[in-house]
Amino acid sequence: MAPVYAAGSGSGGPTLNPLLAQRALSRGASSSTASTPPAYGSIVTVLSIDGGGVRGIIPGTILAFLEEKLQEIDERPDARIADYFDVIAGTSTGGLVTAMLTAPNDEGRPLFAAKDINDFYLEHSPKIFPPVCGGLVGLAKGVFSGPKYDGKYLHSIVRELLGETRVSQALQNIVIPTFDIKLLQPTVFSRYDAMNDVSKDALLSDVCISTSAAPTYLPGHQFETADKDGNTRAFNLIDGGVAANNPTLLAMTHVSKQILLGSQDFFPIKPADYGRFMVLSLGTGSAKAEEKFDAVEAGKWGLLGWLYNQGATPIIDSFSQASSDLVDIHASVLFQALHSDKQYLRIQHDELKGDEASVDVSTEENLNRLVDVGKGLLKKPACKVNVETGKNEPDANRGTNEDELIRFAKMLVKERRARLQKMGNNTP
Repeated sequence: MAPVYAAGSGSGGPTLNPLLAQRALSRGASSSTASTPPAYGSIVTVLSIDGGGVRGIIPGTILAFLEEKLQEIDERPDARIADYFDVIAGTSTGGLVTAMLTAPNDEGRPLFAAKDINDFYLEHSPKIFPPVCGGLVGLAKGVFSGPKYDGKYLHSIVRELLGETRVSQALQNIVIPTFDIKLLQPTVFSRYDAMNDVSKDALLSDVCISTSAAPTYLPGHQFETADKDGNTRAFNLIDGGVAANNPTLLAMTHVSKQILLGSQDFFPIKPADYGRFMVLSLGTGSAKAEEKFDAVEAGKWGLLGWLYNQGATPIIDSFSQASSDLVDIHASVLFQALHSDKQYLRIQHDELKGDEASVDVSTEENLNRLVDVGKGLLKKPACKVNVETGKNEPDANRGTNEDELIRFAKMLVKERRARLQKMGNNTP
C-alpha cells in the first residue's frame, strides 16, 4: 500500500502519519491489490480526464477498455485503474470520474470499476440534466433566473455516492481543479495537499459538486472546512474548467511540486524531469469539424449571442476548448522535445456533431450515441497534435488508440510488478 504522509516537523520533508496510515489499513487494502508508491518505480504514471458534462461517457468507454486489458495482462480480475496510476486528475465531469476511480468502498477498493462508469452516466444523466423549456422561454430563464439546472439531483447523488469520504482518503493521489469566484483564482484539491493542510481536506462530494458547477448550467457551490485549530476556511467555487479543462499539465506540475517539497513518495529525480513521466490524457470530444461560427458572425453578437447561439454557448465552448488544446500542444511539444513522445498519449475526438457536442443533452439516444463514439474512437488511428496548426493528425508511428492503450497497459503492468518486487526486497 502507498505510504500515507503528513506535514513534517521541521525536517523539510513529509513524515509517516500513523493516524492516516491506520485509517488506510482499516479500509482493508493489501499490498497485493493496492497501488504501489512511485518511490519504488522508474517512471511516474499520470492519468488525466477532461471536463465535458455527459460527454464523460467517452473517456468512460476508453477507461473500461484499458482496465479490461490491465486485468488480462496482469492476470488480476480485480485489477483497477487506480492500482496503476500514481496521479489521477480530472476536471468537472472528469473530476467525478476521478472520484469514482479512487474513492474507497467498504473493502478499501475503488468504489467503481471502470466498466461501471458509463452505467452511472446512463442512469443518472437524465435526472441531473432533465428536459427544460427550449427557445426564447428557456433562454430567458437561463439569463434572468439562474442556471439552467438547479443541481439538486447532482448534489444528492454525489453525496449519497461519496458519503463522508474526504480528499485525503482517496486510494490514489488525485488532483481536481476548481475556481474560486470570490477570490478570482484557481483552487486545486489534491490528496497530497489534504494530508498536509487540514483546511484543504474537504469532503470529496463538495469537491466534485464544485468542479462540476459549470457557469449558466449549474449553481456555484459554497462550503467551509476547519483547520486543526478550529479556524474555518470558506470556499466559493465554480467549474474547474474555468481554470484547467484539460488538467494534464496540472497533474504533472503537481508531481514536480511534491518533489520540490521533499516528498518521500517519489524516487530521486529532478522536479522537471518529464522524460520519466508516462501520461494518458483523455478528452471528452469537441465539435471542431462543424466550424459552426465565424468572426463576421461573432462580431455581431452581444452578451446574449455569446451565451446562447444555435443551441450552443459560444463563450464557454471557446474558453474550455482553448484551455484543453493549449495544454495538449504544450504537453506534446514537451514530450517531443524530450524524445519521449511515445510516453504521452492524448485521445480526443474532434468530430462531434449536434447533440453529441453538448454537455447536457441526456436523451437515451444521445447517451448511447456517445457510447458508440467512444467505441469508435478506440478503432481510430492514434493522433498527435500538429504544433503548427494545432490540429490532431494521425501519428504514422503509432497504431490505433486501441493498440496504444494495450501498449500502455503492458508498460503499466511491468512497472507495477517491478515496484512490488522492489518493495518485497526492501521489506525487513
